[in-house]
Amino acid sequence: MAQAKKFILISVLVFCLSLLIFPDASLAKDQTTCPVMGGLINKNIYADYQGNRVYFCCPPCLREFKKNPDLYVKKMKEQGITLAKSPDSGT
Repeated sequence: MAQAKKFILISVLVFCLSLLIFPDASLAKDQTTCPVMGGLINKNIYADYQGNRVYFCCPPCLREFKKNPDLYVKKMKEQGITLAKSPDSGT
């Protein structure tokens, strides 16, 4: 029983230290859903915004995004979504 407790304690410590050492690798995830309607993205429908590429499920969602892009980008960042870089962003 004592060995199990030690193993759990060490595992938790390693996990916490990894979050401190690699904070950018913690819970970030790639975009897989449309920020407007929540459907699966179509990589042929996108907008490049502030150096990032945002994907959508359909053209009407792209038009809706363009009305208030900051709202949708903020929403995605709050969800831990990492946006792809635009090819022309220089990175």
